[in-house]
Order: sequence, then structure tokens, then C-alpha cells
Amino acid sequence: MPDHMVLHGYFRSTASYRVRLALSLKGLDYANVSHHLRKNEQRAPDYLALNPQGLVPALEVGGKVLTQSLAICEYLDEVYPAAPLLPQDPIERALVRAAAQVIACDIHPIQNLKILDRLRQNGLAEEAVNAWAIATIEEGLLAFVALLPDSSAPFCFGDAPGMADICMVPQLVNARRFGAAIPPALIRIEANCLALEAFDRALPEKQPDAE
Repeated sequence: MPDHMVLHGYFRSTASYRVRLALSLKGLDYANVSHHLRKNEQRAPDYLALNPQGLVPALEVGGKVLTQSLAICEYLDEVYPAAPLLPQDPIERALVRAAAQVIACDIHPIQNLKILDRLRQNGLAEEAVNAWAIATIEEGLLAFVALLPDSSAPFCFGDAPGMADICMVPQLVNARRFGAAIPPALIRIEANCLALEAFDRALPEKQPDAE
């Protein structure tokens, strides 16, 4: 198994946060390299040579560079199966993946910094940009909570955190940043997650590049 990993990210990046959570839940050590998104450091030539998309995160492991947060998390789950992020049953795995992708594919991409900046560049007023982000987040979180099999369970899909939880917790940081409404069930699950040491270690404000 690879014994040295380098995570390229940014403390405020929710996609990087997902990967930090996966690494932390599995007790894996890694080196951290920060790329300041508001300074466009992710567009520097040396980083584009690693990840041509110019996005974070990227994980250097085994002489390869992995990109896209959910692909990285699934790689970690396959190579380091302890503290599984996905269940073994194929149907259950598909259900967890679907919930995770509501956030990673349908909420996050259309309310992230790149898209909001593009809306501003196209003449949308700041109030309208924020309204866009809030509507995107609120609609997505309502869909996400509706996909949970038991909203009274400690975590999204049962008694232990998994892929859905590591997508949800970072997204709630964004929800609060924009003042979006959060379903009460998710606030309760989030509290259970943040009570765990692995989640506490991965908090944005506890990263070496935090500002």
C-alpha cells in the first residue's frame, strides 16, 4: 500500500474538506500543500501540471495524481477499508453514493467561487448572486435529507459516518456562510459528526493554512 500521500488543497475548499475527513476517519498521515484559491494559486503552471483542471483537491499517491474529491475518497476506501465510507451491499452503496452526489454534483458546483464570480462578471448584482447560492443550497439540502433512510439515525446512513456525512458537513459550512436554511435533521447529524475527533481534526480553522 502507498505509505506517503500529499494532499493539495485549501482550508476553505469544501471539496478538500471532504478528502481531509476521509483521511482523518481512516487515520492516514499525509503532507499538506495549500493553494490559495482567492489568489488563483491553483492556476499556477506547476499546479496545472499536476491537475490540468486547476481545481483542488488533488492527491499525490504512489507516483500518481488523483483528482475529484469523491474519486479520491473511493480510492481511499478501497485501499484502506477500515472505517468504511461505503457499505458492502451494492444497493446500499448506490443509495449512499446518490446522496453524496446530490451535494458534490448538484449543490456544490453551482454555488462555488468560480461560478459565483462568473455570475458577477456577467452583471448579476451581489444580492442576486447570494440569492442564487442560497436557493441552490436550500433546494439541494431538502433533496439530500429526503434521501436519508432514517433521519433519526446518528449519522446519515446509520450508526457510523460515511461518504454522505463527509459531503454534508463541509456543505453546511457553505450554507451558513450564505445564510441558507438547514434542515434540523442535518444539524443534529452534523453535531454527532463534529463530536468525533476525526471530524474535529479536519475542521477548516484547524488547518495549517487557515486564515
